[in-house]
Amino acid sequence: MTDITVKVKDPEGKIHELIAPEGYRLMEVIRDYELPIKAECGGSMACATCHVYVAENWVEKLVPPTDEETKMLDDAFFVKSNSRLSCQVIIKPEFNGLEVEIAPNSD
Repeated sequence: MTDITVKVKDPEGKIHELIAPEGYRLMEVIRDYELPIKAECGGSMACATCHVYVAENWVEKLVPPTDEETKMLDDAFFVKSNSRLSCQVIIKPEFNGLEVEIAPNSD
């Protein structure tokens, strides 16, 4: 099995290359590497503290957000058109090279 790598920019601007197991939530991967993301609800989509910005060239490659995710993002700070909750991005092999940035107020 090929490693799936994701690139995560932290709030200080440093880019981290993380190995992401297939089937994991992006939020879990970011937390497992101890990057500064709150993810207070643990992935139950009850908060927006795992908010990330997806690189523009990746937005259309991800499964679109559900209405529930979009409503939760309405309560987040600094939302952009490429905002996603990292707990709703399930790692797949085709996401190798995915690039995201941890949004402000997610740490």
